[in-house]
Amino acid sequence: MTDHLLAATVPLLQADAATRIAHIRSPRWIGYPAAQSAHEAMRQLLERPKSLRPRGLLLTGAYHNGKTMIIERFAIEHLRKADRQQVWVIQTREGAGMAHFYASILAGLRAPEAAGWRNLPRASEQLDHLLEALQPRMLIFDEFHSALRGRQQDVKAIFSFLRRIAREHDISPVLVGEVAVYDAVHDTEEMGSRFDTIPVPRWSYDEDFAVLLDSLEASIPLPEPSGLSREPMARAIHGLSEGLIGEIVEIVTRAALAAISCGEKKITARTLKALRYVPVSQRRNAAFREEMM
Repeated sequence: MTDHLLAATVPLLQADAATRIAHIRSPRWIGYPAAQSAHEAMRQLLERPKSLRPRGLLLTGAYHNGKTMIIERFAIEHLRKADRQQVWVIQTREGAGMAHFYASILAGLRAPEAAGWRNLPRASEQLDHLLEALQPRMLIFDEFHSALRGRQQDVKAIFSFLRRIAREHDISPVLVGEVAVYDAVHDTEEMGSRFDTIPVPRWSYDEDFAVLLDSLEASIPLPEPSGLSREPMARAIHGLSEGLIGEIVEIVTRAALAAISCGEKKITARTLKALRYVPVSQRRNAAFREEMM
């Protein structure tokens, strides 16, 4: 019986182990509620009429919880449908100050960095010319918390820049990162009034979590159902992952690979235990760390 699998996964049961392992390791999109809400909010920003004060969006939550995949998926879907690229993803660089922030945007817009990119007036002028030429409707700043680790005056300058490009170039900024991003934006009512927020929280142990496990299991070419969404398997995966979707996917992936390598037809509680998976919060004090001393 293959009722536990997606129709597209069933043929892989006849494939060799290497093919099945490659499929399991490949990235997969999971359209869970927070991801769908974020995509809808970004779609509305992209389709909005012109405005002198365009709104922005905050996408905030814990690390390793799927935020980058959400925005990258949205940007890719936009490119597939659009005649002209209007959504650009900026990887915010580590380092304080406007110079690093400008450099992040130049790199994200695939512009060459001039030798004098640390010259702020020159970099600002270059960016204005680029924005005027490209006419983006949305700039998505991933890992935006990286820009908040400098002096308060640097953070204020960055927010002032975001307000200016919104007003002068009709750009909606999307700020993606940890909860510190939400705190920084709402440090003043004026800045907080410009952004809507889509939280990406850790997963609770509930029906949505069970649906997530079922969707993961349906994409894994194992001939027998593992029952990942049932007790005690679901409880074990939730505890090991601490509710982080990146960890959930990693645990299930490792368990599936272990099952295939051992010639097993499904993931079992024994498979999970054999992984010796250490939750994120315990890794600093993990037993294997002592072996390094």
